[in-house]
Amino acid sequence: MFATMGALGLAPTAQAVGREPAFRAPTKSDFSLTGKAAAKVVVIGGGIAGLAAAYELGKAGYDCTVLEARTRTGGRNFTVRGGDSTTDTYGNTQTARFGDGQYMNAGPGRIPQWMVTLDYCRELGVPLEVFTNVNANAYIYNEQAGMKAPVRYRTAKADVYGYVAELLAKATDKGALDRQITAEDQERLLEFLKDFGDIGDSLAYTGSARRGYRTDPAAAGTPGVELGSVPSASEVFASGVGRYFSFEFEYDQAMLMFQPVGGMDRIPAALTRAIGERRIRTGAVVTDITDTAHGVTVTYTRSGRTGTIDADYCIAALPPNILAKTGHNLGPAVQSALEACKPSSAGKIALEYRSRWWETDHRIYGGITETDLDLSHIWYPSYGHHGARGTLIGYYNYGSQADAYAALSPREREARAVAQGVKIHGAKYRTELVSSFSHHWRQTPHLEAAWHSMAGGPDAPAFAPLNQAAGRVYFAGDYLSHTDAWQHGAFTSARKAVTALHTRVLA
Repeated sequence: MFATMGALGLAPTAQAVGREPAFRAPTKSDFSLTGKAAAKVVVIGGGIAGLAAAYELGKAGYDCTVLEARTRTGGRNFTVRGGDSTTDTYGNTQTARFGDGQYMNAGPGRIPQWMVTLDYCRELGVPLEVFTNVNANAYIYNEQAGMKAPVRYRTAKADVYGYVAELLAKATDKGALDRQITAEDQERLLEFLKDFGDIGDSLAYTGSARRGYRTDPAAAGTPGVELGSVPSASEVFASGVGRYFSFEFEYDQAMLMFQPVGGMDRIPAALTRAIGERRIRTGAVVTDITDTAHGVTVTYTRSGRTGTIDADYCIAALPPNILAKTGHNLGPAVQSALEACKPSSAGKIALEYRSRWWETDHRIYGGITETDLDLSHIWYPSYGHHGARGTLIGYYNYGSQADAYAALSPREREARAVAQGVKIHGAKYRTELVSSFSHHWRQTPHLEAAWHSMAGGPDAPAFAPLNQAAGRVYFAGDYLSHTDAWQHGAFTSARKAVTALHTRVLA
């Protein structure tokens, strides 16, 4: 009724109130006035998009069956715990030896506040805790830029901001901005820069307590000893440390961020329970999708046997690179669009330690160290603080760096990652290590991608065949969103497909 009023101009539109239209989940009552009935739907792919589609359709009584090729649901939402085993496409088999309570989120590891993923956590009863995305005590180390030792994130930021403030303040003070802003605005700018860069009335950056302390302030008689040896502006800019600061301004990376308590896979586990495990067939590898005038037939293999399932509609939530290798009669335009979605590489390694030396020795509680080494990022755990053991992400890299590590054996990956990490953290990075587990998405069977690159984005004309139904087959996945590689993209894409399918059934 509200939608009809909006169409007649009797109610404000979503755009008028400054937000996107809210998703309305299908309900059984939708059918009460139409004389229609819920249809039978086969969902191909038990990742977040497929699970979300089945979950939402299930609210209205749709008869949904989910076919998932792997032995577990969740797709790229994969949390590795002790006892879990994987075999990659190179033939490397690993079994995690993590202790109790230790885990690695091999795929998504953080959730921004604005993403609908949090709404599903609330609805499904998945408890959350803070994920520390930016930590002033973490390090930056750019060896290729000539840095001899890592510096704290806070120290690097203080130096970059200080010198930038000094240079801009001096330019302002000498009248270089007279043609750009008024004299009054220049005074306001100077006042801002004095505080922004901690340069004071002298307009010169000489370092301050923002850089950190060699000896922390304590009781009376111990005022603290500030870090000395402030590098020159040239040295700071040459180090390249400033390239990382924009990260925390990104809309999808700004704090606060969250993670499910106990591992990211708590989300697909909750979706699986809500759908009903009897409706999900794991180990079912889809080999063919046949669209007809009256329904869809999906052929799959499971435990060495071939099976088929007939349904009124299908939601294809496989990764596009996998769907492109699956037999179908959906037409050349669909096939071309699928092939135009280019898979990307990413990998992580979890390093489990017998002590949480980064907390005791470095005072680092969560957060990320940035580096130009092929590790790219080191993540410190945002859970289990002050526990006996801890597991950090020893590398999280992409593209050619991930491919280079993937080509190594798991033992070689560990050795290479540890050798690089020692440059930042010293000997304990090696001597306290008890186990490791590495995972690479391009080498993961039935997925073979971390995310996808689509020229022009998902709304480009080339991908139009995937943004609408191909006969009775709909498509869903984070690749069909503007937040590719985030669960938010999978959820919102699934909602779009569900809405289109449900509208069609009601009509």
